[in-house]
Amino acid sequence: MASLVIPNLAMDGIQLRRQGPLGATPRRLAPLLVFTLVGTVIGTKLLVVLSGRAVTLVLGVFVVAFVVFDLVRFSPRVDQRWERMLAAPVGLLAGIMGGITSAPGTPLAVYFIALGMDKREFVRSVAFTFLIVKAVQLATLAWYGLLTGAIVLGSVGLTVAALAGFALGVRLQDKLDQRAFNRAVLVFLALLGVWLVVRAI
Repeated sequence: MASLVIPNLAMDGIQLRRQGPLGATPRRLAPLLVFTLVGTVIGTKLLVVLSGRAVTLVLGVFVVAFVVFDLVRFSPRVDQRWERMLAAPVGLLAGIMGGITSAPGTPLAVYFIALGMDKREFVRSVAFTFLIVKAVQLATLAWYGLLTGAIVLGSVGLTVAALAGFALGVRLQDKLDQRAFNRAVLVFLALLGVWLVVRAI
């Protein structure tokens, strides 16, 4: 898990830079981020003392269920008037799961889809949130002694490989219209959910 943080930081930084000015995104996501960061510290601490297998399984089932609901035309939507009220539970859930599984983006991506964000705002929100969360997670991992020299070296190698695949993904993202982009996100979530379930089992 720890070896994935640095590659994620590199990709999220590039993705955020590509989106141009942040506009109102930081202000909009600030309450969510505060609770996500708190959850990240809690989740990372749990990673030290607990196995993440059960949490990984729950996360995978949750993602697969969301995709299935979307396929049967049951797409949860969150009224933007509820966004601030949901910041605390969603942020804590995403942070704790991210601290344990290194995948905070899964519940956050589902939440951003439920808010009805368009493609540009979705990508900007995901990149901005991930960048902040991963930076805090990196510091927390170092604090708990989970970031060894071997992990850092392996992480650098993973970063090089990840950036190569990331370049292809960026080209695909730019070519997709809103509908195709939504489908691509759902396919990605479906694959991620199945992978998490299989990994936990």
